[in-house]
Amino acid sequence: MALNLLSPTEIKSLSFLDSSKSNYNINLFKPQGVFALKRKESGFTVSKRVHCSTQQPPPAWPGRAVSEPGRKIWDGPKPISIVGSTGSIGTQTLDIVAENPDKFRVVALAAGSNVTLLADQIRSFKPQLVSIRDESLIDELKEAIADIDYKPEIIPGEQGIIEVACHPDAATVVTGIVGCAGLKPTVAAIEAGKDIALANKETLIAGGPFVLPLAHKHKVKILPADSEHSAIFQCIQGLPEGALRRVILTASGGAFRDLPVEKLKEVKVADALKHPNWNMGKKITVDSATLFNKGLEVIEAHYLFGAEYDDIDIVIHPQSIIHSMIETQDSSILAQLGWPDMRLPILYTLSWPDRVYCSEITWPRLDLCKLGSLTFKIPDNVKYPSMDLAYAAGRAGGTMTGVLSAANEKAVELFIDEKISYLDIFKVVELTCDKHRAELVTLPSLEEIVHYDLWARDYAASVQPSAGLSPALV
Repeated sequence: MALNLLSPTEIKSLSFLDSSKSNYNINLFKPQGVFALKRKESGFTVSKRVHCSTQQPPPAWPGRAVSEPGRKIWDGPKPISIVGSTGSIGTQTLDIVAENPDKFRVVALAAGSNVTLLADQIRSFKPQLVSIRDESLIDELKEAIADIDYKPEIIPGEQGIIEVACHPDAATVVTGIVGCAGLKPTVAAIEAGKDIALANKETLIAGGPFVLPLAHKHKVKILPADSEHSAIFQCIQGLPEGALRRVILTASGGAFRDLPVEKLKEVKVADALKHPNWNMGKKITVDSATLFNKGLEVIEAHYLFGAEYDDIDIVIHPQSIIHSMIETQDSSILAQLGWPDMRLPILYTLSWPDRVYCSEITWPRLDLCKLGSLTFKIPDNVKYPSMDLAYAAGRAGGTMTGVLSAANEKAVELFIDEKISYLDIFKVVELTCDKHRAELVTLPSLEEIVHYDLWARDYAASVQPSAGLSPALV
C-alpha cells in the first residue's frame, strides 16, 4: 500500500481534525450554548492522509501471528511477574494461576497501596520478590506477613516495580498498571528480554513510537491482554503474509447508545456510569459512554497489527459477544466470540501459542442458541466525536496519541468531579491536542513521552468551561 507522507512541518500546519477519518460536525449543540467545534463543512472530505513520519514504528504483529521455531516451551509451570497485582488485571491473572498451578507460577508481584490484598497474594502464591509503590507502607506490609514462614524480598517504590518487571526468572510480565506509570517498568522488562502480556494502554498509545522498535531490537513479543485486541490477535493466527485487509473493533456503545444525540447536553455523571452490560470502574465506564475507549483501541490496533487507519473500523455491537473481527483480502470475516470475561484474553497471552483447557464450572461455555441473536450498527460520529479525535491523533502520530489519552483521562476526571459537563470532555481533549500541534515530536524518546503526558494533563486541567472552554493562563 503506497503511503502519502507529509513532513512534520506540514502536519503541524494542519488544523488538528483535518486528519480525522470522517466528518466531525457537532454544530448541533451550538444553539444551546454548549460548544461548537471548528470542523469540516458538511460533505467536505480531506484529501491528504496524514502520517507522522517516514519512519513508522514496526508493528508488533504485522497482520499475522506465527510462533517462531525454537521458542522455549516450558516443561513445568511458566514463571510470570505481575505489575499491578492488586488491580483488576492482576487479580484476574492470579485467578488463572490459581486454577492452573501446573501451567503458571508467580515469581514476582508489584502493587500500589493495597497492603491487605497484597499480603493475601503473598500467602497464596509465594513470590520471590514483592514491591509496593507507596514506600510509607512497607512496615505495614512486613507486619501483615510476619506470621508466615516464607517471606519474599521486598523492594518499595518505583525501583521495586522495575525490579519485579525485570525479575531474572520471569518469562512473561503482565503489565496491569494504569497510565504512564506503567511505561518505565514495561520498557525495563523489554530490555531484560521478557515477553509482555499487555494490559497497559499507554505502552502503545503513548509509547508506541519508542516501545515497538525496542521490542523488535530485543526480540520480545507484545501479547495483547484486552479483549478486543486479543480477539484480533486470535483471528490472525496462521494468516499468510499480506492477508489482513481490515480490522473491525466492536463496541458496546456505552450508556448513551440508545439516547438521542440532542439529549447529550442534559446528561449527568450518574447517567454516564450506567453501563447497559456490566459494572466497571468509573473512568472506563465514562470512556465507554464517550467511545473514547474505542478510539484509543483504534490507535492500539494500528501499532499492534500495522493496519492503516483507513482500514480500522468501529461497529456498535450491543451484546458484546463478538469481541472483534478481521476481514481478509478475499473478503472473509473472521471473528472471536465469547462471554465478556477478561480472564480469557489474559489466559491466551500467558499460554500462547498453546491453548489451556478450561473447566465448564468456572469458565461457562458460550451457547449461541440460548443467546438468540447478535446485532450491529454504525456508530454516530455526532454522538461520538471521540472517534474523529482519535483517528486524527493517530494520523498525526508521535506524541499526539499520548497527549490525546492523557487529556481524555484528565477531562473524564473533571467530569466525574462535576467541574465540566459531559460534552465538555470532547472539547477539552480537542483543545489540548490542538495546542500540542506546535510541539509535536514524531519520534519521541521515553522522556519526551512522559513529559508530554504530564503536560497534557496540566493543560487539560487549565481549560475553563465557564469561559467557553478557553484555556486559562498558566
